Amino acid sequence: MPSLEVCFSPHLLALHTLSHKAVVAVDILRATSCMVTAIACGVEKILPLQDTEICKAMKAQGYLIAAERDGKQIEGFDLGNSPFSYMNLAGKKIAFTTTNGTQVIKLSENAEKIIIGAFLNLTAVADYLAKEQKDVLIACAGWKGQVNVEDTLFAGALVAKLVQKGFVIANDSALLAKSLYETHKNHLLDFVNLCSHVQRLKNLGIQKDIEFCLQKDVYAVVPVLEDGEIIRYEL
Repeated sequence: MPSLEVCFSPHLLALHTLSHKAVVAVDILRATSCMVTAIACGVEKILPLQDTEICKAMKAQGYLIAAERDGKQIEGFDLGNSPFSYMNLAGKKIAFTTTNGTQVIKLSENAEKIIIGAFLNLTAVADYLAKEQKDVLIACAGWKGQVNVEDTLFAGALVAKLVQKGFVIANDSALLAKSLYETHKNHLLDFVNLCSHVQRLKNLGIQKDIEFCLQKDVYAVVPVLEDGEIIRYEL
């Protein structure tokens, strides 16, 4: 039976063996929710980057450039970190850097596979992983190295689905995430509204984004990292 692990913070990834695993990178608010939305809406590919200057330089190579730090779009970039900005960009290429989400993707590059997960494509990701039958590590982006609620809830939701498909929980973080999700699954928005990251984001007036990012199964799409860029896997 394939195993299930959860890593609550990128700072803990070094404690996990990534080779031969499928890593699900998650940053619910809002990087991976944006990526899932973009790919579902026809974006050709997304280049995740850690450095803002490298990202900016991709403009010359025909990419739209997207950059967020501390929840805000960086001046001089085409896009920020709202999923609603990625719904009408079919056929475009995007270079993307964020505070947390693109960082956890880059730190997971030793994995056999990297999948982009969000509540928006929860069931599609679970179905993909069940088909692949590889050991899974759900890598939460957190907030600047700290654990956050929304990514942990997603991890728990995915663990719950995969346990039903025969996967075996292999670390306490997965058990904790599943328990947290099952406790709060019927009132996700109320619970997430209490968390520290949402309190930070509320000051930016993006409650609509938060509500959108907590919706389940809006898209039946699985974005995967291939040759350093995120593309659509055809189920």
